[in-house]
Amino acid sequence: MSSTLPRRLFVAGAATMALIVAACGQQGQQRNGIWAAGSSTVFPFATRVAENFGRNFPDGAPPRVESLGTGGGIQAFCQGLGPSTPDIANASRRMKGSEFDQCAENGVTEIIEIKIGYDGLAVATARSGADFVLEGSDLYLALAKEIPGPDGQLIPNPNRTWAQVRAGLPDVRIQVYGPPPTSGTRDSWNELAMLISAEALPALAALAESDPDRFEAVAQTLREDGGWVDSGENDNAIVQTLTRTPGSVGVFGYSFLEENFGQVKPATVNGVTPTLDTIASGQYPISRSMFIYVKKAHIGVTPGLQDFLIEFTSEAATGRGGYLQDRGMVPLPAAERAAQRAVAANLTVMSRPEE
Repeated sequence: MSSTLPRRLFVAGAATMALIVAACGQQGQQRNGIWAAGSSTVFPFATRVAENFGRNFPDGAPPRVESLGTGGGIQAFCQGLGPSTPDIANASRRMKGSEFDQCAENGVTEIIEIKIGYDGLAVATARSGADFVLEGSDLYLALAKEIPGPDGQLIPNPNRTWAQVRAGLPDVRIQVYGPPPTSGTRDSWNELAMLISAEALPALAALAESDPDRFEAVAQTLREDGGWVDSGENDNAIVQTLTRTPGSVGVFGYSFLEENFGQVKPATVNGVTPTLDTIASGQYPISRSMFIYVKKAHIGVTPGLQDFLIEFTSEAATGRGGYLQDRGMVPLPAAERAAQRAVAANLTVMSRPEE
């Protein structure tokens, strides 16, 4: 599907099929086919699978995929069973233990977790702008609300330009457009970029040892003075903003970098450029796994749901050279792909994740 289409909602067709959820006591209620909701990063991959699934299963109702952010998608997923809740939650991070518990409290007690591939978070600028070579504590010193002062005590972040963060960085205003708190991309950014960057500072490395909770709160609290701008769930809008705002920086999934490579370029992080190979190998530091979560109780109730999972985990979709790699997904290693196909085929239920 073209990147110019709206990212908020994809409906692959107009056919209607009755969905009767007898197990939930909701007989007679209806909705259209398979419903998946969640991560904006997983969205283009899920819509591509939905398109292919619709061609292969023309007699069924077409899948519906919504971009609500990982947190929003899991919250909707965990509201309960039945046609008023999604069959699938798309996620750009693993489900949290607290979310698993919320699902269980609402009767969603059997959940199938499928890892679909990897993604990297790109730090990007317009192609016409200066190059960014980021390392060590640069991201934390640029974007945290508070940073250590000369005496090691935390002070409001005084850095207004990248050159003030470190000599050699571009002398342009710090203005970074990135994902909001409801997004799994934001969670990944905090964990993979902000925490690691903060630990590069001796004062905060010591805090991480003495008071881990305090360290995490400090490292993950982003500035609120315009240096960081929450930009919703539409990564394409961030790309367009970068081209209109000289010197600005964006944070989004690798797939959008690849999709828009003619307009934006990536920063290097600790000497590594995000590519399919550096993300798959773990060499690129800001990389993550992507997941889909499925209600086992909806298998056999929502028509075609297991077939959709099998399509999603097929070699044609998620394998090397598969159609999702063409969209920017980084494939899992062969053995791991086989393991995830087995989960989809056997409907293996996940255990409670650690916090």
